[in-house]
Amino acid sequence: MTATSSLGGRNGPTAPARGCDCSACPFFSENPQAREPVCSGTNTDCWYCGCARADGAAGNTTKCGQCPVRCGSRVDIDAWMADIGDTVTFDDVDLAGQHELLDASVLRTRFIPQVDTRELAGLDHGLHWPAYAIGLRRILSAETGAMLPGWSRNTAHAALGLRSDQRAVLVCYGTDPDVECFWTRRHRLIAQLAEHEWDLVLAPNYSQYGNHPRAEMLINYRRNLLVCQEMLDAGIPAVPNLYWFRIEDLHRYQDWLDCYRPRAIAKNLQTLRRDTSWDDIARPGLTYLAGTMPPETLFYACGASRADRIGELRDLFGDRLRLVSQNPIMYARHGAVMTSHGRDDVHARTPDAFAANVRHYADLVAGDTRRA
Repeated sequence: MTATSSLGGRNGPTAPARGCDCSACPFFSENPQAREPVCSGTNTDCWYCGCARADGAAGNTTKCGQCPVRCGSRVDIDAWMADIGDTVTFDDVDLAGQHELLDASVLRTRFIPQVDTRELAGLDHGLHWPAYAIGLRRILSAETGAMLPGWSRNTAHAALGLRSDQRAVLVCYGTDPDVECFWTRRHRLIAQLAEHEWDLVLAPNYSQYGNHPRAEMLINYRRNLLVCQEMLDAGIPAVPNLYWFRIEDLHRYQDWLDCYRPRAIAKNLQTLRRDTSWDDIARPGLTYLAGTMPPETLFYACGASRADRIGELRDLFGDRLRLVSQNPIMYARHGAVMTSHGRDDVHARTPDAFAANVRHYADLVAGDTRRA
């Protein structure tokens, strides 16, 4: 179910202003006529903008309709706004279903390795890890957006060959084409995912880029929450991904978290690997969240692999931290193991290297540096 806003309909659709014109934008905080004053203005760097109007071809609507970015100049912006409920606020997105759908046993697992195969028997032999994750592109076709063979009529546990005491986790993070395809087909795909009986799903991540129009960010922040709500409404134990770019974004999340107090939230850190991104966006926002979110809310981080950054996350979130990472299998495929001194190319068998890497990262999350 897509939430709707009382702001739409009565006064027409709420949509960003054409040409990123803040003075006429319903989201600009300094516009006295703004219906939703949640934005402090345009981004300073919008070089990505490649719309037909920017090219001086105002009549070229074909290119505009194919643009991957949502802004007020799009010919179909009203349709996009209607699809998200004619609002970019969070006030109506209630994830209360998390509390009854999220299983306590999967929530207790502090480190969840993300794997690249359904053949888990060999990897898990002797390890008996309580939960495994698999990525979106391992279950959906990039070409058709349809469920891959082996997933269309199967439970996640059966497809992955898990024991009854192990938990199946789906990470719906992917490339922009993958998650956009998911959004377009989400009603059918969500129904199929519900049939899989996943124990935990990290809901899709709709991107933010500093060189995109601000409207694109605002729309995607809401989509990240909405798609999670729609999953929960279908009985899927989903956790939303949060992105932020400015302090005002974090203030809005704080109000939303205080109001609804979700059982868990998540953050895809895979796109913040550079030190500048970590220092300018990740660390300040994570620090803010850690200090303001409800103490009972768990925090799932995906993509952090460096020991120092995992240490930062542990210091910030303590026992609330949960980590999902592909690194154990990525290193193991090359016969490498991670140690307290870094990567060691020992040419180990993949299962042996994988088991060592899983234990290493679990120790990092737990703060046990004796083995890590």
